[in-house]
Formats: sequence, structure tokens, C-alpha cells
Amino acid sequence: MPNQDDFIPVYLFTGFLEAGKTKFVQDALEDERFQNGERTLLLICEEGENEYDLSRLPQDTVFPHVIEEKEELNPENLANLLKQYNAERVVMEYNGMWLITDLFNALPDDWAVYQAVFIADASTFMQYNTNMRSLVVDKINACEMVFFNRFTDDMTVKEFHQIIRGVSRRTDIYYEYPDGKTMFDDIEDPLPFDVNAAQIKIEDRDYALWFRDLMEKPEQYDGKVMTFKCMAVRQLNFPKNMVAVGRHIMTCCVEDIQFCWLGAFYNQKFTPRKGQWYTVTGKIELKRNRDGSPAPILQLSDVQDAEAPAQEVATFY
Repeated sequence: MPNQDDFIPVYLFTGFLEAGKTKFVQDALEDERFQNGERTLLLICEEGENEYDLSRLPQDTVFPHVIEEKEELNPENLANLLKQYNAERVVMEYNGMWLITDLFNALPDDWAVYQAVFIADASTFMQYNTNMRSLVVDKINACEMVFFNRFTDDMTVKEFHQIIRGVSRRTDIYYEYPDGKTMFDDIEDPLPFDVNAAQIKIEDRDYALWFRDLMEKPEQYDGKVMTFKCMAVRQLNFPKNMVAVGRHIMTCCVEDIQFCWLGAFYNQKFTPRKGQWYTVTGKIELKRNRDGSPAPILQLSDVQDAEAPAQEVATFY
């Protein structure tokens, strides 16, 4: 694998129009803790009412470039821009109407997102969440921090918290009030099962929460015995005795329903039946993907026919 020092670091700031992205990025670029003298390519993918005050930025190290069309985001063009400005890192203000996946596919191979921040105007966030839920989820899924600005005392922290946690348990959440005061969201979200237990039974309603937690923190499940209800599928390219066990999960809307599964091995003959539900028990073991990331698999010890759960598509609510 390439060494981390071989990558061009990308600092990604995303959010919807007039959310306050430009001010947030301007403040970051002026902060001496972030402005360390590295030559910085500032890619501006959305221009709102506020513009960058370039007079307050070091003109010999910060080089702004406007991306007019999404088609300009492609590996060849981005690599040429980096070379043109002889930049060492990239700060990007991304267009909130563009999917993060499209950006990741457009980055050169030697560019890596080091930090992703979603900036949201608290006064309009609920409307966006209602009317453009899939775009909101797209941004939350990709970020390490959500920053709500223009937050006021009449707003309910828990309501905002639940929306973010419905998508990601790992994202930090901050709220900024009009007077400049910033508050960190420290509400605890205990899982509805004991992750420290040697044997863990996942209730039907908790599958989505468990599967997301497993993917985010696979190490804490290594060696744990799990019992849960699922469907099972075998594909021709699977190794001997391997099946996929999992359930369909809906994050925000019908269009994003996906079959979320684990590779499972069973030392007995097992031919999954289409449409049949099973209750399975097995031990989680961590293997490694080709890129070195942990990949949990399940060593099955028991498989039983089961009735379908009351809600066949699992959700986070």
C-alpha cells in the first residue's frame, strides 16, 4: 500500500447553498493552526452570495479556482490543476447538489480525503431533510463532523441529533449560536444490546443499527457470538461452504434500499431457499481485505428456519 505521505490531502467542506460554507472555509484558511504555509489549491464548486476575501489570505500559498461544471471534476483535470498551481494540498468547497460518490470517483488515485465536514444552516436544515433527504444522507454518510450554524435557543438539540445519528454514529456534531458560542453534542447513544457480552442476540428491529456499528467498529465484535434473523444467498463465485447472510436496509428512502450482508461459512451442507428467513448463530472473525481494512465474516454454528420479521426491510428508526 502507498505510504500516507504519498497522497495529496483533500479537506472537503460540503453543504447546501447559503449554508455558510464559504465563511467556514475562509475562517479555516485564516486560522494559523490550519494555514501552515503549504501551497493550497482552493477548489470552489459553488458560488453563493458570500465570496472569499482573498486579501486576508496569503496570496503566495492559497490559489482559488472555480469549478463551473461537475464534468470538470475528473482525475485528469484535477491532476493538471494541482500541477498548474504547484499545490501540496487541496481545500474543496463542494456543491451540495452533487453526490459525494461522484466526487470520490473523480479524484486522482493519489488524492485522499483527510477530513470531510458538512456545514448546515440550522434554520433550513429540517426543510432540506424533508424535501431532499437522500442528498442530506449522502453528505452525512461521508463526513466526520456536522456543523450546524445559526442555531437558536428555540431549536431542539435532540431533534437534530436524532437525524444525524439515524445515519451515522461516528460523526461529531457541533452547534454554533448567533453570538458565536459553539456547543459540542455530547448526547450518549447507547446501543440497544450489550456489545460487551460474549454472546449477543440482535432483535429484528435492531438489525440496521447493529450492522452499521459492525461496519464502523468491526474490531469490537471480533470473537463475539451473534444470533440474528436474516435471509441467505449463495453465489457461484463464492468459496465452498460460503453464503451471504443479511437483510435489506433502508437508510432514507425506497430508492436506497440495499442488501447488507456478511460472508458466512458453515461446515454443514446448507442450500439457501429463495424467500426463506433464517435465524443464524455464529462467531465473528476478522479477516483483511486486499487494502488491509478489516472484514468481518461469520463462522456459523447453527441455522434454523424462521418466520419473516414484522418489518422485513430494516431501518434506523
